[in-house]
Amino acid sequence: MRIQVNLTEKLQNYVADVSLSEPPPLRELREETSLLAERNMQISPEQGQFLSVLLRAIGAKRTLEVGVFTGYSLLRTALTLPANGRVTACDISAKWAEVALGHCERAGVADKVDLRVGDARETLAALVQEEGAAGSFDFVFLDADKEGYETYYEYGLTLLRPGGLLVADNVLWSGLVIDESVQDDETRALRAFNTKLYEDDRVHLSMLPFADGLTLAVKR
Repeated sequence: MRIQVNLTEKLQNYVADVSLSEPPPLRELREETSLLAERNMQISPEQGQFLSVLLRAIGAKRTLEVGVFTGYSLLRTALTLPANGRVTACDISAKWAEVALGHCERAGVADKVDLRVGDARETLAALVQEEGAAGSFDFVFLDADKEGYETYYEYGLTLLRPGGLLVADNVLWSGLVIDESVQDDETRALRAFNTKLYEDDRVHLSMLPFADGLTLAVKR
């Protein structure tokens, strides 16, 4: 039996009331970001909490994040990881990286963060060459430019350990991936990315219609 639940605003509020837990440092960051013109680039607190649950479920200690913005997912990850955990993150914007790292410092978790500024392709290529990096990460989160997803995914798989989890955000792209009249570069890149993962026998795959669409891929 298939049951469709239509989440009204009232029901969404109820779900948040009985499920969502947002520590003060995260709430402060979210509220600060809400004042920015680019605020729609930030993940929701519900999505951040979901990522946190995934990290705990797989016992993650070493994680990778591609695309940081003001750092909500980065901070959530750093708060979730154990004391000996570490998140390596990359973003092309020095401005946003400074904001993100500032919030991590105020929350007392900056020692868990390795934030690298520059083109993510170059950052990841260099990371793969570091001794012991390949196959050592437990978790990868992709939330950057969509044209780069396929490249980031390949590097991510190389860096993931067998059984490690890769999560890609925005894979439904506000529904535009199924509107063939939309042919901009980002939408086309996401369509190609979604097809690539579906056909990739290197991973176990599940796409969730949660937030703007999340794909979970476990490395075989």
